[in-house]
Amino acid sequence: MQIILLDKVVNLGALGDVVKVKDGYARNFLIPTGRARRATQSAIAEFEARRAELEKVAAAKLAEAQALGEKLAAATIKLSQKAGVDGRLFGSVTNHDVADELNKQGFKVSKAQVRMPNGPLKNVGDYTVSVNLHTDVNVDLAVTVLGETA
Repeated sequence: MQIILLDKVVNLGALGDVVKVKDGYARNFLIPTGRARRATQSAIAEFEARRAELEKVAAAKLAEAQALGEKLAAATIKLSQKAGVDGRLFGSVTNHDVADELNKQGFKVSKAQVRMPNGPLKNVGDYTVSVNLHTDVNVDLAVTVLGETA
């Protein structure tokens, strides 16, 4: 299916690109989330008429994400979980736990934006977690996991 992108999509294209994707990806994800439209003649003409407005909105989103990223880069997170004497946690620290702590500190971050390259944290220690605020803005965040004795 031919679609026109209304937002930058990772590994697909930038605003205004006309790309061919699988039908299900377009119908079930890109079109319902407002990231794309079918590339008909009328849709392309309408997009060209609204191009400046859409670029302005995209630039505003990017600027907002960059501002949040600068604040977030200076932040550190300390999470405490119950742990055994050897430093292994009873359970784990997940992206949900990191996102909750960031929200408590005043940052608006969803759990889907928190990326843990090595999976959940299962030991006491210092770790680096990536937060994806925008397709162009990734911030590395220091996370310290402290152990509580039972």
